[in-house]
Amino acid sequence: MIVGGGPAGVMAGLLFARAGCTVRILEKHADFFRDFRGDTVHPSTMEILSQLGLLERFLERPHNRINRAELRIAGRLWTIGDLSHLDTPAPFIAMMPQWDFLDFLRDEAAIYPGFHLAMEREVAAFVEADGRVTGVRLTDGSELSARLVIAADGRSSIVRTMLPVESLGAPMDVFWFRLPKAEKSGEALRGSVQTGRLIVLIDRGDYWQCAFLIPKGKADELKARGIAAFREEVAEAEPGLAQSAESLQSLNDLHLLSVSLDRLMRWHRPGLLAIGDAAHAMSPIGGIGINLAIQDAVAAANIVAGPLARGRDVDPLLAKVQHRRMFPTRMVQAGQKAAQDRIIGRLLQPGPPLTQAPRIVRLLDRLPLLRRIPGRLIGLGVRRERVRSPKAA
Repeated sequence: MIVGGGPAGVMAGLLFARAGCTVRILEKHADFFRDFRGDTVHPSTMEILSQLGLLERFLERPHNRINRAELRIAGRLWTIGDLSHLDTPAPFIAMMPQWDFLDFLRDEAAIYPGFHLAMEREVAAFVEADGRVTGVRLTDGSELSARLVIAADGRSSIVRTMLPVESLGAPMDVFWFRLPKAEKSGEALRGSVQTGRLIVLIDRGDYWQCAFLIPKGKADELKARGIAAFREEVAEAEPGLAQSAESLQSLNDLHLLSVSLDRLMRWHRPGLLAIGDAAHAMSPIGGIGINLAIQDAVAAANIVAGPLARGRDVDPLLAKVQHRRMFPTRMVQAGQKAAQDRIIGRLLQPGPPLTQAPRIVRLLDRLPLLRRIPGRLIGLGVRRERVRSPKAA
């Protein structure tokens, strides 16, 4: 049984069903349609789709492609990451609404007789017996039993009330919103930096999906100044958006993401395993949270799915999943924390306009080959998984 129908949950459901397990995914919402969720499908995830023979069909669905990361600093555009040289089936980031990605995974998983997805089934608690999780209790009071429960229900997972959480802190929150585009631009993820302001622009074809970073806990203060003042903040951060920002009509156009960076110290108990954001909440830096969650799902299936399908006791295997995935989690979070504390946190402090780019950005400009390093970290991550779980007849 899998709690949560996000990317980690549905990918895990597909892989476990593919291995011959009977899988039931419980999703509390009526559909997958939620705006301003992680829409970046990175090369590491498309490698998994390629290994499953699904990449070609995935790329037939509407999407935009991003193969580099750029920053506008002191009036100039700097390229800081290049994904185009990655040795992988899809050396780019595919921008696709998460609901489309989840629809795709669900449709592909539906060919396996053991795959079941139940919508509007919210879990209220886990059911335990003799120190082992044996199922879940739904909000309607009914109980469902399972040999293994996988918690993939995000950073607000109820598993976090049962297992200790280590918080790493975050100096910022994010306002998400959309702005119309005046013209078609290149295949890039773009950021614009001014001291005290930082905005990230994600190309969605006919509009920009914007992430406006703000100091932690300052959302109410900014909202109290009104939407007109916020439009001015956007224009100050990126002058080229001044006209587009006029499309922001009310504070309802702004969607707040409270940024967290933390991880469970223990991801499992007998009968229970946490993966994805339930196990480790990631910062939006690099847009890699969804892809790290997919890697967790693959690792869990590689280690557990075959033995589970054969009727074995899988409790002793759950620690192996955490052991396999804790190293990349720590590495990615360490990189995100360094970026938050040393770069973003400082840039969000008030001060005079920047007159030049940081030294590392200027170095990447002088030595283009170095741009492949952040491109590889963003695109492929650390210790990427390969599908090794069995495919049942």
